[in-house]
Amino acid sequence: MTKHKIYTMSLASVYPLYIKKAERKGRTKEEVDEIILWLTGYSEEEFDALLLKQTDFETFFADAPKMNPSRTLIKGVICGVRVEEIEEPTMREIRYLDKLIDELAKGKAMEKILRK
Repeated sequence: MTKHKIYTMSLASVYPLYIKKAERKGRTKEEVDEIILWLTGYSEEEFDALLLKQTDFETFFADAPKMNPSRTLIKGVICGVRVEEIEEPTMREIRYLDKLIDELAKGKAMEKILRK
């Protein structure tokens, strides 16, 4: 079976789009970073290094130091699919991130986005 194209895309190629989406709605790059670090457990330095290395999405999530256990509280529809029903683990992690960025762009409070 062929891998989905998103798995081999570098995070660095999509990251500016996340920031642009957030900034269009009055949110910040720092908030996007906070979401990514919360979700994956990377430090800022580790995250910056991964961007520089052009790390692909599959490796980014596979090597994440500590995926946040609260991510399973993320519910809803992204790209027409309920995130909680996605069976393939890597795709589910990617869609969790997409959903969090969408919530940020929709003006949701950070404490709700981070499931506090």
